[in-house]
Amino acid sequence: MVVSTRLRTVYASAPTDTAIIATLDMELPGEHVRLVDDFEDMTLGVDGVPQVFEACGLDIALPTKDNSGNQSLQFALGILDDDRINELVATALDADQPVYLTYREYLSTDTSAPAAAPIRMTVLGGEFNEDTLGLEASYYDLLNTAWPRERYTLANAPGIKYL
Repeated sequence: MVVSTRLRTVYASAPTDTAIIATLDMELPGEHVRLVDDFEDMTLGVDGVPQVFEACGLDIALPTKDNSGNQSLQFALGILDDDRINELVATALDADQPVYLTYREYLSTDTSAPAAAPIRMTVLGGEFNEDTLGLEASYYDLLNTAWPRERYTLANAPGIKYL
């Protein structure tokens, strides 16, 4: 993850006039759901275009920096007033359709663009409780990555059937 100099400064010194704003952008089949960890909806820049993010309680557990090879993140979303998001996520997970999450961090002093490169992940599973929606997402699965990445099959190497 590429972190900007301004974000590094905020991490290191924690100035009182600047806050880090965490957001999640869920790409569901046919719909985007944008959530911000705040009490009020916010308009934030996504690829140079202002987008409205819905206020939601977010709890994000970023992965540890180790050599485990599994880079999964845990998210807990507070249930919103309408159950639209819960129904959309449940329908997508039950139908085995891919659900993607994009995690962005903004600085309160500049909401026109993310302060660091966004992290795009694939949702691995979800768990619904009475008042929260828990999601597990992964952005790089080193252990299950094939090597070499190109496999020799009959489609790209027809002579292999004679081996």
